[in-house]
Amino acid sequence: MNQFRKTLLGLSTAVCIMGMTAAAQADTLKIGLAGPATGPVAQYGDMQKIGVMAAIEDINKAGGVNGMMLEGVIYDDACDPKQAVAVANKIVNDGIFHVVGHLCSSSTEPASDIYEEEGVLMITAASTSPSITEKGHQMLFRTIGLDSLQGSMAAQYILGSAKPARIAVIHDKQQYGEGLATAVRDQLAEGGLKAIMFEGVTPGDKDFSALIAKLKKEKVDFVYYGGYHPELGLILRQSAEKGFGAQFMGPEGIVNADLAKIAGDASEGVLATAPKSFDQNAVNQARVEAIKAKGEDPTGPFVFTAYAAVEVMTNAMTATKSTDTEKLAAYIRANEAETAIGKVKYDEKGDLMESTFLVYRLHKDGSKSPAQ
Repeated sequence: MNQFRKTLLGLSTAVCIMGMTAAAQADTLKIGLAGPATGPVAQYGDMQKIGVMAAIEDINKAGGVNGMMLEGVIYDDACDPKQAVAVANKIVNDGIFHVVGHLCSSSTEPASDIYEEEGVLMITAASTSPSITEKGHQMLFRTIGLDSLQGSMAAQYILGSAKPARIAVIHDKQQYGEGLATAVRDQLAEGGLKAIMFEGVTPGDKDFSALIAKLKKEKVDFVYYGGYHPELGLILRQSAEKGFGAQFMGPEGIVNADLAKIAGDASEGVLATAPKSFDQNAVNQARVEAIKAKGEDPTGPFVFTAYAAVEVMTNAMTATKSTDTEKLAAYIRANEAETAIGKVKYDEKGDLMESTFLVYRLHKDGSKSPAQ
């Protein structure tokens, strides 16, 4: 860790401890919340924000952490790698040492390099690219599974349940989407099913007629799409308009009510891998009702993974009686934590030891149900 930052963190912690004994008024510990507040995937940032703020509210109501109240500070990276670097530097300059985020893998990876150098503890509730934790960073953890696990689950479902004759694998040329698509393609090939197409589309494109024409020409009956909902929604709608009726499947990046708004009836029956519906867990019902009471949606795939990220962080603070990020990281890596997504345990890389993904069928009313 940068020695100046480490000294500053130690002084900040000491001040907090002295404040607990010398004054009745609690100190405040800021937690950075980094993700897209604007841009085409801002809805996923909203999910993350709902979870983080709900956790902070619940923890503060219970008395805070070590006598400190928590405060969430929102930073918008728009799911853009360059902006994510700027956000990470701002978080460091703002003196914040505890971060939930980033959300998009392409943003998390460069930001994590900065946090590691500066001793900032980060827990991502949404980034699934395996390469993020391949660097050996000690300050980085997740509360979501890896693309390799999600891709494997998708491939197993395709091979064992869907059993298509001719499959195409499409992606959005970004780290998250292409990484997932590659994992699915490779695991399908290992299972004896070779993709007849592996192609990328450009994020922001509106006309997919050429792609759809090629899919029809190749007589594709199943399409796996690695990417987010805006492009897939248009592909689905335009496919229906052009009479192309293949089964579509994607990752948690397409699990968004706006998919149905874009694609309409064509979104009915789309398959998706996504974190388990933690809003259905009995232990989370009071949290779910509190979120609903604010007019917010507790069902998004990143709501409770974000809630759990705050829990993992603050559980470590309570256990170590410290906010020192090196102590927290060491504790998190060595101990289990009971959270809104269940018991979590980490490997040496900071990845969850158990996957949190299931296969769902999406519906045109924006809901989802477990796939059979």
